[in-house]
Amino acid sequence: MYLKLIILIKVTAAIILDNNKIFIAQRKKSLFLGSKWELPGGKIEENESPEECLKRELREEFGIETKIQRFFDSNIHEYDQMTVELLAYNVKYISGEFVLTSHDDYKWVIIDELKDYDFAEADKPIIKKIMVMKNK
Repeated sequence: MYLKLIILIKVTAAIILDNNKIFIAQRKKSLFLGSKWELPGGKIEENESPEECLKRELREEFGIETKIQRFFDSNIHEYDQMTVELLAYNVKYISGEFVLTSHDDYKWVIIDELKDYDFAEADKPIIKKIMVMKNK
């Protein structure tokens, strides 16, 4: 009998909107899922709430201060190496200059343009829901 070990990693994602545009980031080529686009966020550490994680990750990876507004949606995706539970939140940008520390690029794009980017698989259902809700 073959037993598959499932490693579940909980990660957060920020939906940051400004003037009908959404903030997306491209992962560094050298990292897992390198060059894929994503909603920025990161892995939840032990004894950390998803909201605390998201604020910390956005500060560390982009140098920005934010306010976590509300839960948006979640998705579980099984990669070969691990299973990811992605928790997406609506987030308000407060202050700070956008500086890249863990990504190769970032953009503010019109929601309808999201379909033109190669997103990480775990992000795709969230992206699809954002696009559907925008068009309602």
